[in-house]
Amino acid sequence: MKKWLTVSLIMTMMVVVLSACGGNKAKDSASGGSSDKLVVYTPNSEAMINALIPAFEKQTGVTVELVSAGSGELIKRIQSEKTNPYADVMFGGAYALFNDNAELFEEYVSPNDKDLLEGHTNTTGIMTSYVSDGSVLLVNTNLAGDIEINGYEDLLNPELKGKIAMADPANSSSAFAQLTNMLRAMGGDYTSDAGWDYVAKLLENLDGKIAGGSSKAHKSVADGEYVVALTYEDPAVSYVKDGAPVKVVYPEEGTVFLDAVAGVVKGSPNQENARKFIDFLISKEGQDALGQETTNRPLRADAVIGDFMTPMDQIKVIDEDVAYVAENKAAIVERYTELFTNIAE
Repeated sequence: MKKWLTVSLIMTMMVVVLSACGGNKAKDSASGGSSDKLVVYTPNSEAMINALIPAFEKQTGVTVELVSAGSGELIKRIQSEKTNPYADVMFGGAYALFNDNAELFEEYVSPNDKDLLEGHTNTTGIMTSYVSDGSVLLVNTNLAGDIEINGYEDLLNPELKGKIAMADPANSSSAFAQLTNMLRAMGGDYTSDAGWDYVAKLLENLDGKIAGGSSKAHKSVADGEYVVALTYEDPAVSYVKDGAPVKVVYPEEGTVFLDAVAGVVKGSPNQENARKFIDFLISKEGQDALGQETTNRPLRADAVIGDFMTPMDQIKVIDEDVAYVAENKAAIVERYTELFTNIAE
């Protein structure tokens, strides 16, 4: 009997110890302490993912699970999961999207943040910039012939009527970026008559033709359907890199570059690994990979870029009032839509 009690006591103690160990493991997982997993939600391209994820996994020993979809869809998913987060990191998206959903993200500033170019550091506490994309013109050199296209003013050339591809700013983030870029470049701000008068003239030269989406706009130029597209740097440079008969034009009136950002999801299961991922994105290794293996523009001052990218000192860069645009996006889109409707009638 005594022997049975001893064995029973030992078994009970073992159960308690195992339960405690299991509890500690769960706790570590919740805090990211001992986990070897990371769940990343991303709208990014396969090229960017391939340039970064394998290198991060090799460096850290962390296994990444990717969930790919549009940035708006992913934010909605994070919102629906906020009481029990599945994602650890949102990798990609615009300032406005993160700013509008700040309550979904943890405060974290990477120690590598100090190495980013001026104007691109983490000032909000919740989002880290890792690449910047500019609004550009993509020109089909075979179709353009002798037509000079060096900037926005040149798009008003009657010879280009109906030959310009642009998506709808109400439905395309790149088209909206183009709209605010031209307002800033042609009018100085987002409400001036000069800027909106230019937009009206451009819409008249579009001849009622609006591309079905941002990818449709740049693809139609590469395929020879249109002479010029208002698009963004990343896909435009990729066509040049692949040998298509196109060239990238940075508007002589000025180009706005907007950052893509990443952040740690609040209350996510693998916090430590999420912070490691943010650190890696803006490390020298991560930024060099972006600069040399993709057509994205890295943000570290010491990052190496490929010879297919135009150096920033050869581009006239103008700033966007990111906070103003984020707060007034609806009003800007409404004014554009009203203007387009009036011209189309």
